[in-house]
Amino acid sequence: MASGLIGVRRRIVAAAERVGRDPAEITLVGVSKYADDGAIRAVHQEGLGDFGENRAAEFVERAGLLPDARWHFVGRLQGNKVRQVRPLTHLLHSLDRIDLAEYWVKGPGLPPPLLVQVNLAGEPQKAGVPAAGAGALVAAAERLGLEVVGLMTVPPAGGEPEASREWFRRLRQLRDELREDHPAVTGLSMGMSDDFEIAVEAGATVLRVGRAIFGPFPAKG
Repeated sequence: MASGLIGVRRRIVAAAERVGRDPAEITLVGVSKYADDGAIRAVHQEGLGDFGENRAAEFVERAGLLPDARWHFVGRLQGNKVRQVRPLTHLLHSLDRIDLAEYWVKGPGLPPPLLVQVNLAGEPQKAGVPAAGAGALVAAAERLGLEVVGLMTVPPAGGEPEASREWFRRLRQLRDELREDHPAVTGLSMGMSDDFEIAVEAGATVLRVGRAIFGPFPAKG
């Protein structure tokens, strides 16, 4: 069965053209957590080079499945899992606390770059630093020698896709403010299957798309 990759790419191009952006500056990450191994291989053969997982065990397993892909860790990461994840990571999307930064800096070689996850809506069930604390976390991570290359957010769920636009605008504004003192903070990881076109229009540089590429999530239970 064909994936939705071609359709997603077409929609990204159309959204970028609507606001005068170059689609080439946008990285599409296929979030493969609900896909089987065959579907992941097939999408890779279709030309997708970036994949993401949000759990450490699955991340390690899937990275071994496609060692020539670029693997993004997009979920909350426990400190005791860093040693497994760090050597395989192209980009960590979910720095949300200083102790994770302290774990991330340890290990052989240069630590992979990362994004600070921002909980813009202050939702208690979600990870992420409050917007007011993002600058302090970026500064602390940089003092440790880490390369913070942008911000990530997950908007509140349950609304219409258009409702995400305001949250994406806020993340971009925060990025612009932080970039004055932290010029490396340029990336914006925002936009998933329901709202990635809005994210493109709002300035996203990284999209985290699962269902629109791999098909519907399995039913719970």
